[in-house]
Amino acid sequence: MCGIAGGVWSADAPDMPSGIPSGISLEILRTMTDAIAHRGPDDQGHWLSLAQRKPHWVETQSTLNVALGFRRLSIIDLDTGRQPMANEDGTVHVVFNGEIYNYRELRHRLEGSHHRFATHSDTETIVHLYEDLGTECFEHFNGMFSIAIWDSVNERLVLARDRLGKKPLFYWHHGDQLYFASELKALVHVPGFPRQIDPGAIDSYLTYQYIPHPKTIYQGVSKLEPGHFLVFEKGRVRIEKYWNIDWSREVPTTLPEARERLQELLNDAIRLRLRSDVPLGAFLSGGIDSSLLVALAQKQLSEPIRTFSIGFSEADHDETGFAQMVADHVGTRHERFEVQPDALAIIDQLVQYYDEPFSDSSAVPTWYLCEMTRRSVTVALSGDGGDELFGGYERYRALELSERVQSWLPVSWLKNNPLIQRLPDSSARRSFLRRVRRFCEALGQSSANRYMNWIQIFGEASRLELYDESFISQLPDKDPASFLRNAWSAASLRNESSNAAANTKRAARDPMSCAMASDLQTYIPCDLMTKVDIASMAHSLEARQPMLDYRLVEWAASLPVHLKMQRGRGKKLLYDTYRNMLPDAIWNRPKMGFGVPIAKWFRTSLRDRTYDALLSRDTKCHAFFRESAIRNLVDEHMSGRANQGYRLWNLLILELWLRRWPTRF
Repeated sequence: MCGIAGGVWSADAPDMPSGIPSGISLEILRTMTDAIAHRGPDDQGHWLSLAQRKPHWVETQSTLNVALGFRRLSIIDLDTGRQPMANEDGTVHVVFNGEIYNYRELRHRLEGSHHRFATHSDTETIVHLYEDLGTECFEHFNGMFSIAIWDSVNERLVLARDRLGKKPLFYWHHGDQLYFASELKALVHVPGFPRQIDPGAIDSYLTYQYIPHPKTIYQGVSKLEPGHFLVFEKGRVRIEKYWNIDWSREVPTTLPEARERLQELLNDAIRLRLRSDVPLGAFLSGGIDSSLLVALAQKQLSEPIRTFSIGFSEADHDETGFAQMVADHVGTRHERFEVQPDALAIIDQLVQYYDEPFSDSSAVPTWYLCEMTRRSVTVALSGDGGDELFGGYERYRALELSERVQSWLPVSWLKNNPLIQRLPDSSARRSFLRRVRRFCEALGQSSANRYMNWIQIFGEASRLELYDESFISQLPDKDPASFLRNAWSAASLRNESSNAAANTKRAARDPMSCAMASDLQTYIPCDLMTKVDIASMAHSLEARQPMLDYRLVEWAASLPVHLKMQRGRGKKLLYDTYRNMLPDAIWNRPKMGFGVPIAKWFRTSLRDRTYDALLSRDTKCHAFFRESAIRNLVDEHMSGRANQGYRLWNLLILELWLRRWPTRF
């Protein structure tokens, strides 16, 4: 687990428009990797290959300049796994962030092809498999990764990102040059880097609480999308998708067949992710996914696995009693950390490390959990992905129920009923009345729009009410909701290639399966993986997610919904397969999520900070938003008339980010 940075530029590349010389020096490359030293505190490596600028009368193509930088967190092959790493004749160089879990199997294959290995690292399998297969090599990696390959024979830079976006990769392409890094805080050190805010990115951020790929907060700077690779050659960028899962495909499966296949895939995913040359443990929240993961991992280990949970004084946010129950049942070596969150301190830390505005409030407990876990281990297994694969979220069950309600009742009457409008907007996380109100307000819409209504922070109408007229004029025509709708449509229509009319399409998946497929394409990479990657790597901790093994994802995505959800209960297949592995109390407990009491914070510890940040003379987001609209949100929340906690958190993070990072509006 590491951090990478670098770039490629022509020896004859013109200077930047600002007059700044093109390219990066060794000093700048070191500055870039120093900015992400938290990702790799154990070692560093830098490789710079500079060509000479040729006279204008020389017609032969210039050789490119190349810079590759690396910071290492040592996990596999502690002694010889240094990067940048090259092949035998030095024609291929690689820097790589992540883990290739099936590297031993790939190494066996490559040794049979007469490749000579100088290390025992997973990085060297990338070098040699690229030599054999070129860009087809990425299809063979089971892992989490962002990779940069310099191919000197073909004079091209190749970037790649894992299928589900577990590892980040940012890049900036400008003319005959392209620069990349694991985090924006490294990329901003490139001379001439653009710092112009993208209005469309802010529009998307207020919608989702994150900025969807391929956008970033800066105009002209991009994220490489999950499951894609990029080739930069002759000054041009070509991007291709190498993971082409068919989200619309449903495969009829019996329960016994599904149980057997689930056990096979999940056991092997865990086996691969237990490979480590440093101490390894697991997060244990006491929820179904982390508890099941720990129980299955313990069966493969000869010693008790170390498990970690975090507790809060707020009973509504504390799951440690359930975590201890699982630890006792499975026999782990468990540690519980009690935390009193410092809202004022933690919000500044989040803004510092999350290089873009990112307002998923569960980043707070994730941050503390990673900080505490790193004191004991370097690698931690995580249960991420179980909800999206097996129908665990309440919103999936709400979608299922709403489909039934819409077929029974005159929903337009129910939605507009004055009694529904008067239901209190409680700040309690599991308030029944609050959930009823949100449920009824979404009735009468299409399945995709109904789902969008539940997950968005600011809807389109509330965003337009917030925006200043001059900001509205800068917005692109594209609706941010299209990001989710496009993912939804990938599962909602099926190509009938076996039919005589091969190009015809028909309805394929039920709304719940479409919602899960959408989350796997949007929420997982842009929110969940971003949250875990930044929080873990900020503390030099590697987090591994066995349930997001791509083989398990592909298979689970094809399952009929009745194997996942039935009679209002999610994760049915997990229960049917593993019910005897966990106490009944774990299977039957209410889902808590992983949050903090932000609604309460805004009325207490964050009250003064909120007024100072959002309603002062030097508030930067007033360049985009109407002060009166912000004041209405603040007043509604502080007076208790409405719970605007998530929206205020969204705005406060944005404002503090604008103050922390130099930008142009």
